[in-house]
Amino acid sequence: MLWTVDPERDEPLFAQIAAQVRGAVASGELRTGDRLPSARVLATSLEVNLHTVLRAYQDLRDEGLLDLRRGRGAVIAGHADYAALDEPVAALVDAARRAGVPPTAATALVQAAFARATTPEGR
Repeated sequence: MLWTVDPERDEPLFAQIAAQVRGAVASGELRTGDRLPSARVLATSLEVNLHTVLRAYQDLRDEGLLDLRRGRGAVIAGHADYAALDEPVAALVDAARRAGVPPTAATALVQAAFARATTPEGR
């Protein structure tokens, strides 16, 4: 996996890193049990602060996508089927771009939809 960050983008560096991991999981490039580079190695290769990488890894852990263990590092955890969302999310992004909706607004719309949605399981 090729890791990159762009300091010129509005998106924080930690969010860029986390988004790349999510994308790699969605595409099948990363699978359950795969190890990610250590935070220190990744920070050095991206020329970012160690805490930037740790923040990305902690956010992914909080989402349930990563398992962080001392001595074992960051490992892709068993997770929901992100790949099933790859096409619908791409279609949403395409529709948002055509409509002139900025990424922050599209994200807010998705979050609002999650807040409204309820299922029999309570999700």
